[in-house]
Amino acid sequence: MINENDVITTLAELEAFLISVENGGLGLTNVAGIALATNNADGRHFVAVLDDNHQLLMGRWVTDEVYENGKDLVRNGPKKPLH
Repeated sequence: MINENDVITTLAELEAFLISVENGGLGLTNVAGIALATNNADGRHFVAVLDDNHQLLMGRWVTDEVYENGKDLVRNGPKKPLH
């Protein structure tokens, strides 16, 4: 469930994607986690939205730069604006 034409190229895009997942804006149910991963077949990196059985619900390709520099963003979550 990864759209070949939908690549996250900046950390800002990654953060917006994470916020959309957290806010339920993508219509996904049973979301249990988000991880950066590598496709075993071709070595491309992607951000994976996982359910509680660690099954892929949705994925988006990411550039090598986003993969290397977005690990803390995925691990710690996006910055929330203070109210």
